Amino acid sequence: MLPLESLVFMLEALPAEPFPNGIEHYLVGGLLVGLGTVVIYLGTGIAAGASTFLESTLSYVSGQSRFQQYRPSRDWRVVFTLGIVAGAAVYALTFQSGVVSSSLHQPATTGQLRDVGGVTIWVTDVQPWRLALGGVLIGIGTRVGKGCTSGHGVCGVGSASSASFVGVATFLLVAIGVAQLVAAVGVSP
Repeated sequence: MLPLESLVFMLEALPAEPFPNGIEHYLVGGLLVGLGTVVIYLGTGIAAGASTFLESTLSYVSGQSRFQQYRPSRDWRVVFTLGIVAGAAVYALTFQSGVVSSSLHQPATTGQLRDVGGVTIWVTDVQPWRLALGGVLIGIGTRVGKGCTSGHGVCGVGSASSASFVGVATFLLVAIGVAQLVAAVGVSP
């Protein structure tokens, strides 16, 4: 496919309305992410980002200088990352399971509700190997890109970093291209 034909294919695949379910939940999520990064920056003087979690965690068990550079900030980075995991768990146990309802929550389309130990939770239909492979590729990408979407996209762009603008543009273009490619070949979760 020629580049122009590829672009036309991608534009035709876009929904007629970019936000068919409204923008309210994106707005709330964005405000919470922004508030979190401000709190972390004011509390530590360091821009928030999840990609250095592994290296900062390895500073607990390794004496190599590569890992030791994170010693001063490793404790809050562990708390930050555990907070991301805990937030996802709380969301899954409340909104996705139906215990709490809100007009901002859109039901998931690639999973199902299951009763686990007397608690109804939402479980994805995505195969575990795909989740694991995706996690590994994201980890590699964040190290190669010298940061993650939270670091570059929220903090870097917010501080007008030219490297972050390039990084975010690259993240988006690659993500859109891969999503279109996956859809074109018929791969589903």
